[in-house]
Amino acid sequence: MSRVTAASKGLASCHLCQKVASVELDKCPRCGTALHSRKSNSLNRTLALLCTATILYIPANIWPIMITDQFGSSIESTILGGVVLLIQMDSIPVAVIIFIASVMVPVGKLLSLFYLCWTLKSGSSVSPRQRTIAYRITELIGKWSMIDVFVVSILVALVHIGKILVIRPGIASITFAALVIVTMIASKGFDPRLFWDKEAENHE
Repeated sequence: MSRVTAASKGLASCHLCQKVASVELDKCPRCGTALHSRKSNSLNRTLALLCTATILYIPANIWPIMITDQFGSSIESTILGGVVLLIQMDSIPVAVIIFIASVMVPVGKLLSLFYLCWTLKSGSSVSPRQRTIAYRITELIGKWSMIDVFVVSILVALVHIGKILVIRPGIASITFAALVIVTMIASKGFDPRLFWDKEAENHE
């Protein structure tokens, strides 16, 4: 039995107000937003952005994210180095939060999006509903990966005690912020409706 999709009926859901209308209208009759059945070239653009994010992830973890100037000497800290330092200072809860938000979340989001793209390319037997749920979870938790940049920004703003102690952002803060932004764009550019298109094709 073939499954009927909105696209097969010439319908599209508005990305702003979610109203379903005929794609021939070009604009949503409710809010006026442009209507399109599917995001153009979604899969290839998402893969290109994911590859870019993967490249950015390397310098984001190798280069220093924070530089501490104290009594004339400078100490550079990478993300993992900062986590280790926090553990040594007995700030284990903060270290765990930073590790999860700055290491596990970006890696998990990249792997999840690569996996979802692979399921589309390979025609995986995993149900569209399960893949859609995985996509929604990935999109939700990915927003927390900017916490490391926020922490550095707060420290830079608050800790500036003359020439005794100064905290400056390192170059990795830029590459890490770029990594998060690119993965967010990749997540937003991915069209989960493609899962259901594949399912419809398999049942024809």
